[in-house]
Amino acid sequence: MIAFGEWPLWLLGAVFAASAAVVWAAGSRLAGYVDTISDRAGMGKGFAGLVLLGGITSLPEVAVSVTAALAGEAVLALNNLLGSVAAQVALLALADALIGREALTSVVVKPVVMLQAALNIILLALVAGAVTAGDVDLGPIGLWSALLVAGYLASIWALAGYEQRMPWTAVAEEGEQAGEEEDGKEGTEKGGADGRSMAGLLLRTTLAALLILVAGYLLSETGSAAAEKTGLGSAFFGATVLAVATSLPEISTMVGAVRLRRYEMALGDIFGTNLFNAALVFVIDLLAPGGPVLSRVGAFSAFGALLGLVLTTVFMAGVIERRDRTVLRMGWDSLAALLLYFVGLGVLWTLRGEGGG
Repeated sequence: MIAFGEWPLWLLGAVFAASAAVVWAAGSRLAGYVDTISDRAGMGKGFAGLVLLGGITSLPEVAVSVTAALAGEAVLALNNLLGSVAAQVALLALADALIGREALTSVVVKPVVMLQAALNIILLALVAGAVTAGDVDLGPIGLWSALLVAGYLASIWALAGYEQRMPWTAVAEEGEQAGEEEDGKEGTEKGGADGRSMAGLLLRTTLAALLILVAGYLLSETGSAAAEKTGLGSAFFGATVLAVATSLPEISTMVGAVRLRRYEMALGDIFGTNLFNAALVFVIDLLAPGGPVLSRVGAFSAFGALLGLVLTTVFMAGVIERRDRTVLRMGWDSLAALLLYFVGLGVLWTLRGEGGG
């Protein structure tokens, strides 16, 4: 195992910056690849964002969680996952600002996004409940973590094919949805992906995924080694610095999807990653020594889960309300989510001694 902690600060910074550049480039291209694959496979954009983009961009979290769990840092791994959930939802405001002329949630017209958000809320509530009530030891895993992975699988089952059923449709301005589809196809053509074979697209997607996995892992490890020199507690560090570092793949793919005007795909990427993060609690329990990790944490982790839940609810409310007015180039829900996120970070700072690590 590489001893990142022994590297000088300048080398850590250089590797971190280079890894960030690789993640950004790979993630930006990945959105175009997944867009074209979903068109050819007849897959809905929201589900493509949930499964393909969400699964691939979760790879750094997988690497960090497995590494930390095996090293006996289960609490750090859990707080990284919960911090990533909140950070990624708050960063939807970035996608909103890229649109500028209209609020992100006002141009989402498919109900699958609301179902994704609702399932995220359920799993995050389970995490907060488990921390509050304490987990039950079932050998190498905890009962609540088993419920979380079962909830994740049930969520994917519920979402499969839902986008094509369209049980209801939002009332959109005339030509809004058609314009989105046309602009999306134009963006894909500009990316040069339409002329490639399916095998070529899958190969490029796999290569982009590998780049994101390796560069994302280096991001988290070099960021962790550099941040330890600041004296931050492991709980607060995992929920902030490490969480943002491992969220860079989601940011790059989200930006790429928005530029293609694939708004359901952009939100599906974030909500899909967050569903997967909840399921990773099971992996941490399975690999980490000691009892269930949800029994080893306290108020810090419970609040981290609730923060992600509240931010997800804000965007869900935005999709329901569909107000098109923008403030500072973003919808009111994005602005509210950003403000709540920074307030939440302040609360987490005061609770950093109660994170269990």
